[in-house]
Amino acid sequence: MLVLGVFAASLLMSGHVAAITPLPDPNPEPDSYGLEAEKPQPPPNSAATIVTPNNGASYTSSPITVSGLCGGDTNSTDPLLVEVYDNDVLVGSEMCSSVTSGSFSLQVSLFTGANVLTTQQFDNLNQPSTVTGNSVTVSYNNASFQAFGTLITLTSDYGRRAADPGQTLTWPILLSGGTGPYAFSIDWGDGSPAQLLSQPLAGTINLDHVYNQSGIYQVTVRVTDVNGVSAFLQLVAVANGQPSSSGNGSGSANGSKNTVTITKVTWWPAVVCLILLFPTFWLGRRSELISLHRKLEKDAAKYKEL
Repeated sequence: MLVLGVFAASLLMSGHVAAITPLPDPNPEPDSYGLEAEKPQPPPNSAATIVTPNNGASYTSSPITVSGLCGGDTNSTDPLLVEVYDNDVLVGSEMCSSVTSGSFSLQVSLFTGANVLTTQQFDNLNQPSTVTGNSVTVSYNNASFQAFGTLITLTSDYGRRAADPGQTLTWPILLSGGTGPYAFSIDWGDGSPAQLLSQPLAGTINLDHVYNQSGIYQVTVRVTDVNGVSAFLQLVAVANGQPSSSGNGSGSANGSKNTVTITKVTWWPAVVCLILLFPTFWLGRRSELISLHRKLEKDAAKYKEL
């Protein structure tokens, strides 16, 4: 206990953490304790800027692609989470960093009529940026929506959720509008087959998934109602821990392994062969000549007998 107290005090005095809190352990080992440390850092000091679509654009189909640039944050080199809002409702999120060339691009569903698109950036401590980006207003008019309330909306209170590998990640999604029953298709971004769900009524639906490997995953949620009206939501899931160095180009999300083939050229067998080539050729040639001479001698002996 004394060593634990000295360790905690040294961390606080060094300024590396802001607070240390004991953690309850349901199955504690003898003389063991858990600690939770919070490392302070300034919030992001940059803003994400929407480049497309253009302000004043009009659409007759949904979803549309929203893309732009995430601001270079001088407070941290960690990737930032960019959330896109439509009329102050979260409609999608994506990680943005130097790996993605400082840009983001995702598809979002639109509301009928005017849509004011805005963004917000968050660091890995979920602190929002101190500045806001630009806003873009577009309109969506679809003649197929003749009955009130046929448009479907998908949103969530969370643009990013996290869980440990092997543990269940639960994501509450709010579904509104449309006519039930609804068919869900969820791509969890880890290479597993799409999860298919059926929901009779609108409301809050909890989506569950277990990631087997640490990493950052792009989650895509699609829903279609009984009339064929659909909606789209793109989110970011995190499986805690250091991502494995093996895997595909997106940071080893699916855990597949690359095979590296190394070719080595060995010269000494060729040199030995060259050295032995000439005496071997000479010996072979001499053996052939000896055999030929013997045959000629036998033939000559036969002629003498005749």
